[in-house]
Amino acid sequence: MESKRERLRRRYRPPFIRILFVGESPPASGRFFYQQDSGLYRAMREAFRVIDPSITDEGFLTVFQSAGCYLIDTCTEPVDHLDAQSRRAACFASEPSLSRRIGRLQPASIVTLLRSIRSNVGRAVAEVGWHGRILEVPYPGRWARHREIFVQSLTPQLRDLLGVDWRR
Repeated sequence: MESKRERLRRRYRPPFIRILFVGESPPASGRFFYQQDSGLYRAMREAFRVIDPSITDEGFLTVFQSAGCYLIDTCTEPVDHLDAQSRRAACFASEPSLSRRIGRLQPASIVTLLRSIRSNVGRAVAEVGWHGRILEVPYPGRWARHREIFVQSLTPQLRDLLGVDWRR
């Protein structure tokens, strides 16, 4: 049975995915990107605002969707409360599911949001035979400096992947 969180995520799935963002898992805190209450949501919105300052909080998810962006997680259940070894094991065990989802979604490009899942994403795309551009940005975390680095890393990639006239 599909969770409320996954129904909400699916509501914002664009018909064509230009950029598939891949995170580790939804947070154990209950916060969630598509609920507009997570640090990742705020950092992602900030990166988009650098490109287009007219983006509002209320309209960001619609902009994200219409730009062909979508966020999924390697693990569908939270793992951030687990010890490092258990987290790695959960991400490894989720690779077949991640591979199937990438195969179904067929994104033009993928951006990994955590260095620790780089190998998981790499194996998942190899398994499904997906060929495209994979980029990596550091996770914004809860510290202001980490969010700054995230925005600085993501903004040029967004400009490149979305193109100059992405809102037209």
